[in-house]
Amino acid sequence: MCVFCKIISGELPGYKVYEDENTLVFMDIAKDVDGHMVAVPKKHVKNILDCDEQTLSALMNSVKKVSVHCVERCGYDGVNLLNASDESAGQSVGHFHIHIIPRKKEDGIDAWPVFSGAKESMEDIFEKLKM
Repeated sequence: MCVFCKIISGELPGYKVYEDENTLVFMDIAKDVDGHMVAVPKKHVKNILDCDEQTLSALMNSVKKVSVHCVERCGYDGVNLLNASDESAGQSVGHFHIHIIPRKKEDGIDAWPVFSGAKESMEDIFEKLKM
């Protein structure tokens, strides 16, 4: 059983911010940013790539509910939502999750990765990616 499944089941403790039938949002223990939370589906799926639409919809509804709560009731101005799907993208826990980071104007947090620049032309990548 993965660490997030253990938190969901109560086998491991967690500061549960929000919970419903299908999802759980709890405080991230990294202590890297004030208010850092993790939203997970209770159903174990590895990431968005293997997540069914019903589970994804339930998770995103909870992410929105908690994000709106942060802004409307907790004094934050916005949120960052972060996700890595697959180890190649930096996913470290094999249970689909979305980080919610409440933000205030001028809080000094830089939550965006620094990229080294594209290697291929936009036109070539567009031809590969278009659906």
